[in-house]
Amino acid sequence: MTVSPTHWPVTEEDIREAAVMLAGVTRVTPIESSRALSVYTGVPTYLKCENLQRSGSFKVRGAYVRMARLTDAEKAAGVVAASAGNHAQGVAVAAAALGINAVVYMPSDAALPKVAATREYGAEVRLVGTSVDDALQAARVEAERTGAVLIHPFDNADIVTGQATVALEILEQVPDVRTIIVPVGGGGLVAGVAAACAHLAPHVQVIGVQASRASAWTQSLAAGEPVTSEVASTMADGIAVSTPGELPFGVVQQAGARVVNVSEEDISRALLFTTERAKLVVEPAGVAGVAALMTGRETFEGPIVAILSGGNIDPNLMLRVVRHGLVAAGRFLVLKVNLIDRPGALATMLLDLASQNANIMHVDHVRTGVDLAIDEVEVTMQVETKGPDHCAQLLEFMRSRGYRLSQ
Repeated sequence: MTVSPTHWPVTEEDIREAAVMLAGVTRVTPIESSRALSVYTGVPTYLKCENLQRSGSFKVRGAYVRMARLTDAEKAAGVVAASAGNHAQGVAVAAAALGINAVVYMPSDAALPKVAATREYGAEVRLVGTSVDDALQAARVEAERTGAVLIHPFDNADIVTGQATVALEILEQVPDVRTIIVPVGGGGLVAGVAAACAHLAPHVQVIGVQASRASAWTQSLAAGEPVTSEVASTMADGIAVSTPGELPFGVVQQAGARVVNVSEEDISRALLFTTERAKLVVEPAGVAGVAALMTGRETFEGPIVAILSGGNIDPNLMLRVVRHGLVAAGRFLVLKVNLIDRPGALATMLLDLASQNANIMHVDHVRTGVDLAIDEVEVTMQVETKGPDHCAQLLEFMRSRGYRLSQ
């Protein structure tokens, strides 16, 4: 990135002032070296642990800076926000620290732990609609009705400035960093990182990562302007935004940052990796950068820092995603076998699998079906394996023993 930033909405002075403002309010989150991740990249690779930030994500940085810069009259009027989780908690924490009344609109199906945490931080939560867009519309109406200030999650210069302090810390913690990998939703974080690097370290390449099912950024950068794209269901709900913010888009475009996509399988493998190898709890959106590094589809100049943007994951979702990650990593195999329904057939098959060191987690029988003969039973098994090679060996072994498989 070789940019000489002039007339930017976020200046170096703004960023340094924000860092002073946040001292004692937010944490300087740790940088963790990842030897295992360095194996994938071939260069020194680090994790910036914003999942360990107050409120569980980087969002509190921007929310606090935005709200601290309100006038006394604006603070007295209160603030209103809309979010499915991380921005809601960031606004609630910042409001409590500043003594500002906060109302946060959240979708009716927002994860219960995120709703509970937002309330516990002191904000009033109102559930409305089925999407963040519904919540944002309700927040706008409330702001117009009451005079409260709408705290947008990403499309505001103060928000971007607050998020830029993440990059300020990275540049101090890893002075020789060459690439910073950033999860991308609306663009507040990636714009902040890009602005900070443009001002302070123009040699650093900033790479945004989004879920391929919510690929507004790649489409927008190709079009040269923010465009709205359809958002499909993705486990990375924290970065599932249909339209990039205008201000963040302008900063990212001017800075020359790139954005790449990762699949659901990539994300689930990355979440499993950070849980097992880094011993960190991270939400799916937060591991998007790790997912990009693990795919090996692109090479990046090192040292690399991947930002873990948040750790607010619903335990029920975590169970599903970890299982998905085990499948993607070849460590969890689902076998469907048609057996002759006679005494001992199931026991024999289970002994055969045991002889191959396969750990059977669950067994289910179906005795009636249009594809089953009168003397057949379909057995579905969830099998824990030791990796892709073991999966392939198990399948070959089962076929060699004459079992009829349908995966």
